[in-house]
Amino acid sequence: MASYDAPLAPASTLAAEDLQDFVRGAAFLGTGGGGDPYVGRLILQQEMTHGSAVRILPLHSLADDALVVPVAMMGAPTVMTEKVPSVPALQRALAVVADRAGRPVDALIPLEIGGINSTMPLVVGARANLPVVNADGMGRAFPEIQMVTFGVYGCAISPVVVANEHGDVVTVDATSNKQGEDLARAVVVRMGGAAHIALYPMTGAEVKATAIPDTLTLALDIGRIIRTARSARVRPEEALFAHVAKLSVPRFSRVLYDGKIVDVRRETRGGFNVGSVTLDGIGDCKGSFKVEFQNENLVAYHDGKVAAMVPDLITLVDRETIEPITTECLKYGQRVKVIGMSVPPIMRTPEALATFGPRAFRLDLDYIPLENIR
Repeated sequence: MASYDAPLAPASTLAAEDLQDFVRGAAFLGTGGGGDPYVGRLILQQEMTHGSAVRILPLHSLADDALVVPVAMMGAPTVMTEKVPSVPALQRALAVVADRAGRPVDALIPLEIGGINSTMPLVVGARANLPVVNADGMGRAFPEIQMVTFGVYGCAISPVVVANEHGDVVTVDATSNKQGEDLARAVVVRMGGAAHIALYPMTGAEVKATAIPDTLTLALDIGRIIRTARSARVRPEEALFAHVAKLSVPRFSRVLYDGKIVDVRRETRGGFNVGSVTLDGIGDCKGSFKVEFQNENLVAYHDGKVAAMVPDLITLVDRETIEPITTECLKYGQRVKVIGMSVPPIMRTPEALATFGPRAFRLDLDYIPLENIR
């Protein structure tokens, strides 16, 4: 075992010119949720302008006894478009977790790779000179904080430290990970529907055993592929599909639907964005298509038949540019494509599906892998 003050292995850096590609890819992986990536990019860009370095640490480089903590925004994405994230609030939450652990934090890790929650750990890490592990606990975004592989495979959520921009801090010690979500959610609602959290304090060994690896670089690759394919006048979705099919853990992907948004139903309820979007087909794409969401896109139906379901990714993108569209930005008349992408095996085990499969969202569906749906 390494000593607590043993140096971490060298980390690579994220350059300022990578930011637009990174947040584009994170928004794609966020499946409609995770908060506005544009806001996160601006905050991170400002931090880098001030000279802070964003260091990305490979998962395998973590010392087994390093203290690793996720930090994130929690709440409804519609609220987050109006409540700008507070870096000091995230720092206060992180400091409470470190104080409870009785030692300094060695590295941060995203709770999820989607949207703003892919960038805020990088901002806090840059300001505190802490590396951010190239991994996360969702491989996408999910609406609830117990819906992570960390928890699925044995890590405890508590303490969950919730902080707001006014200096209020609440620490939740829960008897289960789901109870931690429910209690923290009640606090977040009381704080105005969006707040800042630090939770799941883990050792490096626990992170290596439970995290989804290389998701920061996957986000960067996805964003870069979409941009460069557009410049080369190649269909970006085809370039993306070819790339993910060749990953060390290959992903299956396809266009699920090509159409125009004809109806959007959306409300903020219990600290979540809840609703659905309905599309009519364009060109050869026939029938009606509907996507239901709770912050993130959960299930898609083509003429009433399931076309894809959680935990596999369902992402709406601009029909021409393949720019991802978050659920709070969906509008009548937008022309979009709906893209489905499979998730790694670590997210398809019985334990994982019990935590973030269809029935965890009260959907009366048994999980069918995307590649098996016809």
